[in-house]
Amino acid sequence: MSGSGKAKGRPASPRELALNVLTEVEQEGAYSNLLLNAALQKASLSRADAGLATELVYGTISRLNTLDYFLDKFVNKGVAKLQPWVRALLRFSLYQLMYLDRIPEHAAVSEAVNLAKRRGHQGISGMVNGVLRSVLRQKDELKIPDALPPARRIALRHSHPEWLVERWMLQYGEATAEAICAANNTPPAVSVRVNTTMISRDAMLEELRSHDLTAEPSALSPYGIVVQGGGNMALTEWYREGMISIQDESSMLVAEAVAPEPGMRVLDCCAAPGGKTAHMAELMKDEGEIVANDIHTHKGKLIREQVARLGLDCVTTITGDALELSSRFEPASFDRILLDAPCSGLGVIRRKPDLKWGKSPEDIAEIAALQRRLLHTAAELLRPGGLLVYSTCTIEPAENEEAVADFLADRADFALAEDALGPLSRLREAALVRGGGIQILPQHFHSDGFYIARLRKLP
Repeated sequence: MSGSGKAKGRPASPRELALNVLTEVEQEGAYSNLLLNAALQKASLSRADAGLATELVYGTISRLNTLDYFLDKFVNKGVAKLQPWVRALLRFSLYQLMYLDRIPEHAAVSEAVNLAKRRGHQGISGMVNGVLRSVLRQKDELKIPDALPPARRIALRHSHPEWLVERWMLQYGEATAEAICAANNTPPAVSVRVNTTMISRDAMLEELRSHDLTAEPSALSPYGIVVQGGGNMALTEWYREGMISIQDESSMLVAEAVAPEPGMRVLDCCAAPGGKTAHMAELMKDEGEIVANDIHTHKGKLIREQVARLGLDCVTTITGDALELSSRFEPASFDRILLDAPCSGLGVIRRKPDLKWGKSPEDIAEIAALQRRLLHTAAELLRPGGLLVYSTCTIEPAENEEAVADFLADRADFALAEDALGPLSRLREAALVRGGGIQILPQHFHSDGFYIARLRKLP
């Protein structure tokens, strides 16, 4: 039997679904979240089974190099020599044994052996059975040695590429680098932003709690609420009616840093999927104009759908390369500009675990060069006295404070805003102040890693 695709005539089990997704992620280089969502939509799994499949996919990808480190001790020729589907099967089976207390060990092993029998032949199922039973016999000995060099120890203990750990150790120190890696393996919180043109945060909190949801005000954003046990908040009436948007707490800080006022003309250079655009429109009480640009046509549709759901009329969407915006608008024609720049995304690893395995130092250098060009393009469109906010969802200095420093060194007509952190000054003690901007690391607030800087164009 082929090693790909599920057997015909049977509904997928959560483990079978996870196996399909993990194999395809490795073979095709596809994004796990897109593949998983598509697979879950096709499968008729219970909520609990869908949750298990999700845990197996994201958990296995998140812990990839740690799982391979231990499996290499039990697989004769090494994990790398296995067929991709067998490798995926062993990985997520070991993940269950090492990281999921609620799944009985015998169930994890027998399910793996049954899958191997259906997918392969007796030799493969025998090998899978032998490896996993050997793991169980030595499970208490599966520990990362403390004596390893620091970068290697952290990389294996918290499952990150060693080059990335070394980089963060240089940038932030060993203890902080390890805290970043540990935080990246914790599940993200579910947070929603309140549409204050419709309802106050306090009233929304009461509404959520009246439906027996555990809801707490965000410690990071005055517009945010952290919800536990609410499932997919995009399926709720509150979301459909435009009372809330789903957004990470760190991301909510960006519009607040822009501080747009009713009646202003604002440019959002790289706007999709539109969360920050919509938040700025809410802060402007839907009075004025926001031009929301994105390079992809289909993403413009996402922005339009977002603002329509929220009942906001002041947003105009356009499609184009942000590097060419200066040819579409008059110089000095905007009061505020947000450049939420394309970046390496190294601040959102807990949401997208594939990211850490797919990046390279060359990727960071390439995107950092683009960010500097985008900053100069955006600068031409800001009126004297106006505010340019630069933000990224990364923790990489080359993309953050170094990009700002390079820009200011080239531009005598710009400076850090006189109140450099503005409304985000309250975070000064809890986060890092770098290059005049605020750097949030994932462990600071259990939120995404983000960088935000406020730059003023001199009159």
